[in-house]
Order: sequence, then C-alpha cells, then structure tokens
Amino acid sequence: MKAFKQVKKEFNKEIIDYLGIFIGANLTALALVWFLIPNKIAAGGVSGLATVLYYLWGWPVGLVMLAINTPLLLACLKIFGPKFGIKTFFGTILLAVAVEYWGSIVHPLTLDPLLSSLYGGVLTGIGMGLTFKYHGTTGGTDLAARLLNHFSNLTMGQGLLIIDGIVIGLAGIIFRSAELMLYALIAVAASGKIIDGVIEGFSYSKGAFIISDYSERIAQRILDEMNRGVTGLSGRGIYSGKSREVLLCIIGRTEEARLKQLVKEEDPRAFVIISNVHEVLGEGFKE
Repeated sequence: MKAFKQVKKEFNKEIIDYLGIFIGANLTALALVWFLIPNKIAAGGVSGLATVLYYLWGWPVGLVMLAINTPLLLACLKIFGPKFGIKTFFGTILLAVAVEYWGSIVHPLTLDPLLSSLYGGVLTGIGMGLTFKYHGTTGGTDLAARLLNHFSNLTMGQGLLIIDGIVIGLAGIIFRSAELMLYALIAVAASGKIIDGVIEGFSYSKGAFIISDYSERIAQRILDEMNRGVTGLSGRGIYSGKSREVLLCIIGRTEEARLKQLVKEEDPRAFVIISNVHEVLGEGFKE
C-alpha cells in the first residue's frame, strides 16, 4: 500500500511537471508571435536566430527552431546520456510546434518596438521561468551552452552570454539597425529578471546579521516582541581579536524598520547587515 502511494505521488508530480512545461512553452511562444517576431526583435537564442532567418528568407520560425534544436538535442543525448531528460525533448519540440500554431491564429498586439521588447521580455520570462521551475527546458541556447561548457572552460553563464550576444549582434547587422539590438537587450534583461522571480519567488524576506556587545538582550527582545527566531553564531573580530556572538534573524519585509529600531534602542553602535532573501523554508515561513 505504501509503495502504491509513493508511485501515485511520483506520477502526480510528473503530470504537474509536464503541465507546467506545457503552459510555459505556450506562453513563450505567445511572447514570440505577439511581440518579438513581428517587431524584428531577436532577443538571443535559437528563437532570435530563427527570427533573423524568417526575415531573410521567409523560413517558418517554428520549423527553423526545430531544425536547429534537433542536432543539439541529439548531441546532448549522445554526450550526457539518458539522464539528459525527456522533459527537455518535450519542451523543445512543444515550443517549436506552439510557435507555428499560435502564429497561424493570432496577430501582433503592438508594433511599437519598445512596448514589444518590454512585454515580450516579461512574457518570455514567465514562460521560461515556468518551464525551468518544472524541470524542463525549451532547448536552444541552453543546449548550446551546455555543449560549450563540456568542451571548453566556459561556464554555462558565459556560454549563454556569448551565444546570445552573437545572435543579437547578427540581427543588428542584418537588419542594419542598432536600435533593434538595444531593444533586444531590453527584452533579454526583462526576461532574465522575470525568470529569476518565477523560479525563486517575487515575495522575499529579509535576512539580518547583528553584531553587538548586547546580543543576549537584543535576541530576547526579538523573540518576545517580534516572535521571530534568532540563531547565535560564534564570531571573532580579526582586528580586535575579541570574540562576539553574531545574531542571525530572518524577518518579513514589513518588520525591517521595527528590527532596526529595536537594535538601536539596545545598542546604538551595533553593526547590522540586512539583505534580501528570496526564499525561506521552515517554521514561520514557507513549508
């Protein structure tokens, strides 16, 4: 019975993953046909290269994406083996099909390049973020960057930057427009930011490190008045050689001002570091 429940749980998880990839790929396709392709915004990657070829020779964007991705998929499968994952195949093929499908039934929402780069980048980021969050990819530069990482000293990030830069530069040269290159960069920046938000979450907390000679009193007030947990870490000042307890506390965004006031009341000379924390798991936060 226990084994059956575990199998059912894994099956449901797989269904949710594929549904997430399906939605993500379709949103990415809509970003292309609604905003980016009609405005000649080649925002890097295979889709950007396919957009350039579409305007050069009229080749269908979806089919070109599939033609470029197929050898990349086969190469990755040969090099990385079955662990490479069927979800990558699913997302890659689905995106190409979705671009052709949506391109035949919908029309551009705007022909303003600035609006298109912003909204296209945001919608692309949502689609790609969902795809990545549910353990899939849409191929393209991800595959190429992985191959570059395997055969050279380039990191994945460096590989993505080089490939996207080449595609954007090529588009600017072929379209003879520096403005289109700049719009493409806007789209890339917007999509990257949204991808991070979708994967990591837009609602973030605050992490605080507090160094004070009155750490016990500060910690007790945080526990009593803010109902937040506090962790004491052992620390030592390198210059002074003095050992001190460093307090670590995670709070909500709205509690930052209250925490700073509380610390100031106990020790105006306390050293406080507060930073954004994108995801917190555990008691009092997300399970």
